[in-house]
Amino acid sequence: MIGPHRFDPTILREYDIRGVVGKTLSRTDAEAIGRAFGTRVAENGGRRVAVGRDGRLSSPEMEAGVVDGLRAAGIDVLRVGGCPTPTLYFAVYELEADGGIMITGSHNPPDYNGFKMMIGKRPFFGADIQGIGPLAAEGAYATGAGSVQDVDLLGRYTERLLQDYRPGRELTVVWDCGNGATGPVVEALAARLPGRHKVLFPEVDGTFPNHHPDPTVPETLEILREAVAEAKADLGIAFDGDGDRIGVIDEKGRVLWGDQLVAIYATEILAEHPGATVIADVKASQVLFDRIAELGGKPLMWKTGHSLIKTKMAETGAPLAGEMSGHLFFKDRYYGFDDALYAAVRLMSLLARTDRPMSALRDELPEVLNTPEVRFPCSEERKFAAVVEVKAALAGRTDVQVNDVDGVRVTSEDGWWLLRASNTQDVLVARCESRTEAGLERLKAQLRAALDGVGIAAPDSF
Repeated sequence: MIGPHRFDPTILREYDIRGVVGKTLSRTDAEAIGRAFGTRVAENGGRRVAVGRDGRLSSPEMEAGVVDGLRAAGIDVLRVGGCPTPTLYFAVYELEADGGIMITGSHNPPDYNGFKMMIGKRPFFGADIQGIGPLAAEGAYATGAGSVQDVDLLGRYTERLLQDYRPGRELTVVWDCGNGATGPVVEALAARLPGRHKVLFPEVDGTFPNHHPDPTVPETLEILREAVAEAKADLGIAFDGDGDRIGVIDEKGRVLWGDQLVAIYATEILAEHPGATVIADVKASQVLFDRIAELGGKPLMWKTGHSLIKTKMAETGAPLAGEMSGHLFFKDRYYGFDDALYAAVRLMSLLARTDRPMSALRDELPEVLNTPEVRFPCSEERKFAAVVEVKAALAGRTDVQVNDVDGVRVTSEDGWWLLRASNTQDVLVARCESRTEAGLERLKAQLRAALDGVGIAAPDSF
């Protein structure tokens, strides 16, 4: 039974716990996490925790550690087994559990693994995660003898996804599972949904032999793009390794980013919920916020991070939210957590009930020019301070507007630029957007000057 334990300080992050297996993360860490988290659940009046795992090679060992730790804290474990992360979230609701732990490295390289958690129906993040460290170091755990029950939920989860499909014309769809955890569910969906379906790489393989599953990286979508063209498909859908982020390709082979998808969903959802709030993170295009307002909704710019977005949704009652990274959240007819498989079903349903192609829905949005999300190294000690210094240097400027909800998003006549500190890596994140080439160059120059003013070298792409 695990006693007092100290973690590598780099693994306790803002939204989850994540590290390199065998270096910063071990089975012993997993057991301490399970017991510390179980203690928090018990303190919250809970007794039952659902546990799931992705397809990484280290996930069974990490799962075993977590389960042992939970049981030692007196928690009864509902072991869901291999599944996408949103299936674990669904399990917390469906099984009326008091919390959940998903063992997943998400979109990180194969040697990473980690843990995403819920306590009750809310995300366990930020100060909650930071509190795990001192609790484990003191060994101030709850004690008991919890049980383990295996629960197969994939069938029920698939049925729940299909429940909100509203049929129309039949579509041709290519799905790319990237050998991640979504494969079995996608195959079940493809067998039940109308139309023609081609499923790429559904075999769960933690070595990711075909390509790394991260749909925010355009190179990972090349195979999908070719398959969409070959099949003359209406769209292509890709997932990250644990199925909570989506990537979409239209029939012309173009990527639809997270903010563009939210704009498309908002057309349908705001028609059913007039005046509702729609949330997007600070990296999203101004086009999205303008579109929400045009549709009669209330656009809300919020902090990047799936846990932060979910918390804000619960606070505001927003039926829809999304991030540039492909985390999409539906409270409309669903639970409000990020579920890329559900987002895929809703997108197919929306497209099936129109006679227009996916590209036409994309092209309704005004064209803008923007840089990709650029991430560049900056030490943990320096990254937040640098953003504060940049904000201070902008104080008193009358030619710009500064939004500091998450870093600094600086808006001027040319468009906007963003600088924020990542909550999960030792990097700064930058992005610029304008309606003209000249405006984009001026924004990039402003960002370079701001970084230079605080002694940080701008990334080469700026």
